[in-house]
Amino acid sequence: MNKSTFPKNPVLLVDDEETWLRSFSLALKSAGIDNILCCNDSREVASILETTEVEVIAADLAMPNVSGEDLIRLVSAKHPDIPILVITGMNQLETAVQCLKLGAFDFFVKTYDKNSLVSGIRHAIQIRELKRENTSLRSRFLDDKLEHPEAFDHIITDNMTMRSIFKYIEAIADSSKPVLITGESGVGKELVACAIHKVSGKSGEFVPVNVAGLDDNIFADTLFGHKKGAFTGADKARSGLVVNAAGGTLFLDEIGDLAHASQLKLLRLVQEREYMPIGSDLTRKTDARIIAATNIDPDILNDGPGFRSDLYYRLKAHHVHIPPLRERKEDIPMLVDYFLRAACKEEGQKKPEIPANLIALLSSYDFPGNIRELQFLILDALSCTDGLKLNIERLERHISHAPAITKQAHKQTVEGKVAFGTSLPTLKEVCDELVEETMRRTDNNQATAAAILGVSRQALNKRLNKMKLTQS
Repeated sequence: MNKSTFPKNPVLLVDDEETWLRSFSLALKSAGIDNILCCNDSREVASILETTEVEVIAADLAMPNVSGEDLIRLVSAKHPDIPILVITGMNQLETAVQCLKLGAFDFFVKTYDKNSLVSGIRHAIQIRELKRENTSLRSRFLDDKLEHPEAFDHIITDNMTMRSIFKYIEAIADSSKPVLITGESGVGKELVACAIHKVSGKSGEFVPVNVAGLDDNIFADTLFGHKKGAFTGADKARSGLVVNAAGGTLFLDEIGDLAHASQLKLLRLVQEREYMPIGSDLTRKTDARIIAATNIDPDILNDGPGFRSDLYYRLKAHHVHIPPLRERKEDIPMLVDYFLRAACKEEGQKKPEIPANLIALLSSYDFPGNIRELQFLILDALSCTDGLKLNIERLERHISHAPAITKQAHKQTVEGKVAFGTSLPTLKEVCDELVEETMRRTDNNQATAAAILGVSRQALNKRLNKMKLTQS
């Protein structure tokens, strides 16, 4: 089993009392914060910060040698991005307020109840993560390069919206917070979830599970497992998928169909990072990153009565929406080539020639099943091919049963009939009319128009520029 620590950088505890350091470390570990560094001599803090990247500092106010106040001045001057929490006694509140003015993140009274301090450290970690993500987002969108392009190799696209999504994924990949992926069926939500896991560099596994149609008992058993004898037929213990995802990513697909009772259990897992196997009285912790996906519109999911709004907002700490194929038709030529090459390689056959009108035909269709439907059509056409050219007869019949607006576009594109008047136009006039009509039908999308016309995007752009000069 792989095990990762949380947070990525250690929490530094500074106090001259060894017993307090031990007890507070145990309290943090029981809350899932297990990357901890203890220091019982405040004079060593400066050298620690020179060699170690620290996430948060929690320091006692009354310490010999370097006091809590002096420590705040030191950290604020040299490491202003590190939040520092001050631990005070009951009679030091005025000094604690002064510490806030000096730059401390928060202060807490040292009592036997450590829950408030644990919550304060978790809040400081979240604020630190958020600041890093914002900084990363700004830098990535100014720089067009991807740091981990290999993580997106299986997502075939030339769409600018998709590229922006890749940059966003790189910015949030290190975060411990959940991600909600939305998009229609067949757009590739699991591929995107897998890319998030790859970019994160997590040592654990990527564990996908489709929760649609699972009743509460099956959901709990699948994710959390059970003890031996927990119910009739439980002749041996089961660990559950949350354990399999330790140190990695748990991907929950079709989350919008989850039963209400299961939503409560998932809320606890997301919010507290804890769960309870069936038949067990002991709470267990998890460090798995949770990614959820749904094909339900997020506004409908949140406003509807069937899904808890508190769970929705917990899952939507980060949100990735994948556009449908009809909004990224410039990807169709690349996808067709990819599916054909992959299938031919698997079957050990030569890739057939693509008919000249195939891309135009596909571009006239709205693809309600998105990329999954396109893949089915291409593989089906390949299975019917016994010559040098791809057989698209079945594909044409499929599109002919599309809604009226798509069928009309298909009819105009495939039939390709041109009505001439009494005087024939010049070749240039015909070309210009064809380009203008293609640009109109593709909503001025040059990549799609170029694919329909059978020319390169650069050649189309050159002709469009010439036409503008002629018209001006």
